Amino acid sequence: MDGRGARRNPYELTDESPVYVISVAAQLSGLHPQTLRQYDRLGLVCPDRTAGRGRRYSARDIELLRQVQQLSQDGINLAGIKRIIELENQVAALQARVAELQSGLEGAAAAMRQREAAVHASYRRDLVPYEDVRQTSALVVWRPKRQD
Repeated sequence: MDGRGARRNPYELTDESPVYVISVAAQLSGLHPQTLRQYDRLGLVCPDRTAGRGRRYSARDIELLRQVQQLSQDGINLAGIKRIIELENQVAALQARVAELQSGLEGAAAAMRQREAAVHASYRRDLVPYEDVRQTSALVVWRPKRQD
């Protein structure tokens, strides 16, 4: 498992694959390597580490560095940026959980419909058809008896 909690095939490159050394990540993000180290110390962008403790940035990390830079240019301090990132991660996790719960609910509803259909099908075999022979269009007028 990697630092983000997901199993990773070491031969498959994804947006989460740690492939960029700090100098390349700095170039791609437009930031100074020392700024990247500071962001790592503050917990804003936490790249994976090699066995020798060297930082390896993923494409997702580069995108996050750019987002941090933009927020900083918009006048938000680093503590505020960290909180924004935490809240965005929390929202993403909650959205994933909602999608998971919706999927489970849809599956349960489908199973319930199947069971109801099976129950109704078994009732239909056991029931004898009934035909009402009485006329349903008769009209009855009721008048109370006068009491004198």
